[in-house]
Amino acid sequence: MSSSTSRPAVKKKSSKPAAASVVDPAKELLWARPGFLVRRLHQIHVAMFFEECKSSNTTPVQYAILSALAVMPGLDQTALGQEVGLDRTTTADVVRRLEERGLLERRENEADRRTRHVFLTREGKSAVNAMHADMVRAQERMLSPLTDAQQKTFMKLVSQLVEANNQYSRAALRS
Repeated sequence: MSSSTSRPAVKKKSSKPAAASVVDPAKELLWARPGFLVRRLHQIHVAMFFEECKSSNTTPVQYAILSALAVMPGLDQTALGQEVGLDRTTTADVVRRLEERGLLERRENEADRRTRHVFLTREGKSAVNAMHADMVRAQERMLSPLTDAQQKTFMKLVSQLVEANNQYSRAALRS
């Protein structure tokens, strides 16, 4: 005998326990620290920069030096370091390496033999121009999880933090 009445569907209980949200105490601790997040974001950006600019064999710091000289040719090494936030020793080392690669040249200052002015070579100008689109792509990739409005806010806030805390850097930026 068949029954014409249908029974309501009964939900079977799963033999698996409900997925509890997994708590990662290290992540909770570290991700509450702005310094940790800034360092991680820098690591991520450097990785993206190298992916996008791999053919140039140039580091982000080297590109910063080349870019600064593209818009401010003839800076002395101290002023150049201040523009990109590098101490004197690091600036001298990076400049030497770029000079060895033929991307820039140092010229003695006739008025003060203790200083040297730095200029891009023709090859240096070409390198900056060739890398520009790759560098922009790396920056866009890093910011892509944010909306346009969030990107503007992020840049404003990061700039504000850098300016307000500049004096604490080993190599303060020139203001």
